[in-house]
Amino acid sequence: MNLFNIINEIEKIDPEFNDRLNPRRAAIKNITRFGSKVTLAAMPFALGTMLKRAYAADTAAPGVIDVLNFALTLEYLESSFYNLATGNTTIIPADTLPYFITIRDDENRHVSFLQSAISTLGGTPITSPNFDFSGGSGSMTGPFTDVFTNYDTFLKLALTFEDTGVRAYNGQASNLINNKDILTYVLAIHAVEARHASAIRQIFKISPWITSTATLGNDTGISFADANYQGEENVLQKGIDVTKLPALSGSTTSIGTATAAFDEPLTMNQVQNLIKIFIAP
Repeated sequence: MNLFNIINEIEKIDPEFNDRLNPRRAAIKNITRFGSKVTLAAMPFALGTMLKRAYAADTAAPGVIDVLNFALTLEYLESSFYNLATGNTTIIPADTLPYFITIRDDENRHVSFLQSAISTLGGTPITSPNFDFSGGSGSMTGPFTDVFTNYDTFLKLALTFEDTGVRAYNGQASNLINNKDILTYVLAIHAVEARHASAIRQIFKISPWITSTATLGNDTGISFADANYQGEENVLQKGIDVTKLPALSGSTTSIGTATAAFDEPLTMNQVQNLIKIFIAP
């Protein structure tokens, strides 16, 4: 039984087979050592398991291109938002304008990078949707109609976008685990988004962390944004109740401290449902 011949035959049918196995490629290269440790009778089972894992990844989770296009949609949303805001000379005070110019430039670079990454991987970057930042799904009469005339509304919506973006990237990390190069770059964007959220929280004069009590940690004060913070009141991590852990003072950890210590992920579907009100048909 020649495992390499089997793999070569599969590649004739499915040219992407080798990529499906990557990063298991190293394991295949060392198959002679593997073969010396298992009996010939066990080889079909081992091969079957390898194939099952390679092909299951396609249906069990979004592909890399899907994840990057999902991230690109979020970056389009943010870059368009800040491009409009910084182009408005009356909405942002002069003392905080440099923050938002930096954030705007970061978001624009994220868009360019993701477009390039998707094209390099052989995919097609999605085009930017038309956005309705009033949250009216294109009617321009949503709950945030004064977003570009009222600085308070602008800050609250910016905070919602950034907090949601951080959780969205967090939720996709596991779907990129088999492509470590892309994962590294996406995590770098995730870290910058977190800095944006912290900067806006500083401007807003609230805690840099999402801190919940027994209810949601929605720091915007807008009940309409409650769903964006759903799950942040969670105190269980890997089945461990963080509030039961000892604090420095010797007492148990408060709910506020427990929730602030961990950021909760959002799934792709959750995020798409959250931002759809800002996308015009």
